[in-house]
Amino acid sequence: MNPLAVEAPSYMTEDLRIFEDGVAKFLDREAVPNAERYIAQHQVDRALWTKAGEAGLLCASMPEEYGGAGGTFAHEAVLIDQLGKKGVDGWGIVLHNAIIAPYILHYGTEEQKKRWLPRLASGELVGAIAMTEPGTGSDLQSVKTTARRDGNHYVINGSKTFITNGGTANLIIVVSKTDPDARSRGISLVCVETDEVEGFRRGRILDKIGQKANDTAELFFDDVRVPTENLIGIDEGQGFIQLMQQLPQERLIIAAQALAVIERALAVTTDYVKERKAFGKLLIDFQNTQFKLAEVKTEATVAKVFVQHCIDLHLRGKLDATMASMAKLWLTDKQCEIVDECLQLHGGYGYMNEYPIARMYADSRVQKIYGGTNEIMKLLISRSL
Repeated sequence: MNPLAVEAPSYMTEDLRIFEDGVAKFLDREAVPNAERYIAQHQVDRALWTKAGEAGLLCASMPEEYGGAGGTFAHEAVLIDQLGKKGVDGWGIVLHNAIIAPYILHYGTEEQKKRWLPRLASGELVGAIAMTEPGTGSDLQSVKTTARRDGNHYVINGSKTFITNGGTANLIIVVSKTDPDARSRGISLVCVETDEVEGFRRGRILDKIGQKANDTAELFFDDVRVPTENLIGIDEGQGFIQLMQQLPQERLIIAAQALAVIERALAVTTDYVKERKAFGKLLIDFQNTQFKLAEVKTEATVAKVFVQHCIDLHLRGKLDATMASMAKLWLTDKQCEIVDECLQLHGGYGYMNEYPIARMYADSRVQKIYGGTNEIMKLLISRSL
């Protein structure tokens, strides 16, 4: 049941409805039955990526000439929505589709697009981006990983942490310094195909509070040599600009993920309070329950309208960094607040991992941290005033 009655946005075409139905059926068949195992092993099965490629879910928004499905960001938004509502949002397919592939499409050379995008679309390659370092979080200008030019190769040295898809990815965009003395102007994005190099090591799969189905990992680069043609784009020093230009989409993705979880939390909690009794009455018959869910439904409705508006802006090329930051800030704050309220209505059962609301509670907290902390979002928004 969908407790919200928000009219479908104008971009929701018949093609997207067919795609949505296909995504839902794929997840019900291939992912949902294995969700507990993915959590236990801290990653999805490698075969799931290949099956997703065969089903046309990988690189859905990439052009057909590069192996993609020829869709738009609206297709990725549909995928995000279904992942959240099905409870398999720990799978890093959204990063692969809507963050990694776009870097190659927008900034890569024609040779790079033909070399990597079809293999990302098939699932032969799984993508990741290595930004965060043990001593560097939101301050990307201060990364220490270096890519030193040596003839027709770069030699990469450094370590990364908190890398989504890090345990599986075999195409990793490494945020590195090609000029260590130049701050932001010295940053470049260099691709590493891990199956083809020496000196690359994966550390442990990190033990997180939530999002346990994702293989978030440490990565180490010890004199890793890659050809200079693995530099994304033509010129060195463009990495920081490339990162900043793609951040609005990344933050919109996080907002859309938050919305999907908000809707799921409201749906499962509404079902729960209509079945659970206390003091001889159904929980839904208590005024406190009614008032709490009325507040949640109102906020969820506002959230959905806002996210759909931002997606529409993005599809028309009008989503700016400020609006994306507001979406990320408000939606993730509301996600954590709403999931907490819904857990409270479950009582003690809400604290048990066998109940979906408990998993949502643990999974939600990181949303206010990655993609730029919410404190950074406030700083960025304030600059527009």
